[in-house]
Amino acid sequence: MESLSRRAFLMGRRAAPTPWESFCQRMRRTVMGSLFDFGLVDGVGSARLVPKNTEDVQHARALCAEYNVILALDGVPQASQLGNQAVLWVEPGIDMAVCQRLEEGSTQWYVQPGCLLGQLEVAGLHQFADLPCHITVAAWLADRTLCDWPSGETYKSGLMHASVLLADGTRANLGPFGENNQKPLDSPSLRRSVSALYELANHADARACRELTSWPARYRLDALLPCAGQTVNLAHLLLGHGGDLAWVEWLVINEQTTAEPYALAEPGYLARKRAEDKSWLAPVDLDTRVKALFDPSGAFPHPGQDL
Repeated sequence: MESLSRRAFLMGRRAAPTPWESFCQRMRRTVMGSLFDFGLVDGVGSARLVPKNTEDVQHARALCAEYNVILALDGVPQASQLGNQAVLWVEPGIDMAVCQRLEEGSTQWYVQPGCLLGQLEVAGLHQFADLPCHITVAAWLADRTLCDWPSGETYKSGLMHASVLLADGTRANLGPFGENNQKPLDSPSLRRSVSALYELANHADARACRELTSWPARYRLDALLPCAGQTVNLAHLLLGHGGDLAWVEWLVINEQTTAEPYALAEPGYLARKRAEDKSWLAPVDLDTRVKALFDPSGAFPHPGQDL
């Protein structure tokens, strides 16, 4: 009988797996969803994960952090192909596509990231009727063109609450915040970030941006500077976030919005107006600081989508 040592000698030793191969092997052992490995291009790996549940994304985030792989939301027009760093594209699919009323008679809906906008419209959220029916609610929330509401008017989105997975692996619930909403923030890192975000919102650059009709920055810091009569809502920081700030686990969306945003009536209206406006500011420092507060380790893309 041929010994194992003799067989290994005759066949040669198997090469140790590359870091990318190890990453994919561990992903397949850990997650319940489907992983598609696209291999290496110029030494840089890429793959797509269609998660089975939120735990799959949590495991993926941890492995991405360990192997220095970017976790990117699939389905959002990207400013770049992230070609210099390995990337795991995460596509929320049918297993994460629940859409249901919170309770009978309520106008608020619990929505998972894989739900399609067409499903929302059929269910009764008619503010999505004129938007692309084939994209996921996660891609809608991340898209800066589709979520391009005027400065201070993020309430028009109908977004009420969001549960997110942050870059450090903690989960956070974002929603109304202020004197009449005293629910404590559920993580120390989030408490520190929100305090810093308020300081940033009171910076002269943020105030100057707020005076413009079209919010000029990547990230909606004007969520902390709402128009008169509206409440600060931390979930609105995610509107048009490009997939750069966090992974969205679920949303609560109100089917009754008080007014129709420009983006629904004429997609890209504010983007064109911003390009034509000679007073437009390029608040790069604001964006850099918001990104650093949410994602100091660079777990998510930056920038994920052009302005």
